[in-house]
Amino acid sequence: MGTPITAGADSANKLGWLLEDLNAPGVRFAVLLSDDGLRIAHSGGVSKDDAERFAAAASGLRSLGKALGEFCGGMDNGVRQNMTEYDQGMILITAAGEGALLGVATNTDADVGLVVHRMNELAGRVGRELGSQPRGRADSGGLP
Repeated sequence: MGTPITAGADSANKLGWLLEDLNAPGVRFAVLLSDDGLRIAHSGGVSKDDAERFAAAASGLRSLGKALGEFCGGMDNGVRQNMTEYDQGMILITAAGEGALLGVATNTDADVGLVVHRMNELAGRVGRELGSQPRGRADSGGLP
């Protein structure tokens, strides 16, 4: 079983509670990030600094996926999900509302089908939550 996911403690992690639905065996942590690689929120199991590094790298991986899309259909072929498998786990990334992405790190024990299913369900809720958030600087953790 993975590390339990709980919302991070820092005040700029107000949406961290949303990521608790991704608590499943094999899930290390989850990060909600902007398209341009800024951390919006993170689960427990990862420090704020590591969540910020993960967000930047996940955004870069997403950009690579966009660059390869034409080879699966055409120039306007959008990326739905990124899945990268490593020796010790996977990185999964999916769209989560306007301008946001949801990234998850797993270990090798994860049920990828279950994790992806939960990510897709959560992506819809995240999109609604982000759309209803106040746009003030204090409420958005400094994001515009």
